Formats: sequence, C-alpha cells, structure tokens
Amino acid sequence: MKGQGILISALVFAFLIAIFAVINVDSVQVNFLFTKTTLPLILVILASTLLGGLTVGLLGMIRQIRLQRTVKALEKQVAELTNEAGLLGVSSAGNRMEPKDVARPQSE
Repeated sequence: MKGQGILISALVFAFLIAIFAVINVDSVQVNFLFTKTTLPLILVILASTLLGGLTVGLLGMIRQIRLQRTVKALEKQVAELTNEAGLLGVSSAGNRMEPKDVARPQSE
C-alpha cells in the first residue's frame, strides 16, 4: 500500500509540474557560468525537475545500498554470535544448556 501511495503522489506531482511548465512557455535568458543562452521556460522547468528527481533518486539508492550492507554485516555478526553461543551451550534466553557436541560419560 505504501508503494502505491508514493506512486500516486509522484504522478500527481508530475502532472502539476507539467501543467505549470505548459503555462510558462515564454523564452528566458539562462546564465551558465561560461555562457548565456535563451531557452523556453518550459524546458528550464522540465530540466530542473528532472535533474532534481535524478539527484534525489541517486541519493536514495546510495542510502539503500549502505543500509543493505549494514544489514548484511549485522546478520553475519548475529550468525557468528549464535554459532558461538551454541558451542558454549547457552540458549537464546541466556540459560545454560548442555553442550550438544560434548560427550557425556555413561553411568553404569
């Protein structure tokens, strides 16, 4: 459901930007660092929106990758600690258990 809400809000936002861009079709002077040019305002609005969206998307992907790496490292750490606890004979509740791999002496 959350993904659908985000998709719908993104479509509404894109629709509003498109309407705003179509209303503003006059030519404007754009000053880059090294040159000046005249472009239709609709292109400036659409290009700015696209670059902003790509920037936010890229930063979100970088954050997601970092979080996935952290999760994998923590899962590995949990597995190691669980394995170590099993070898020591400690249950997940912290109670002492009989070690599984240690042979008990047979009573006669």
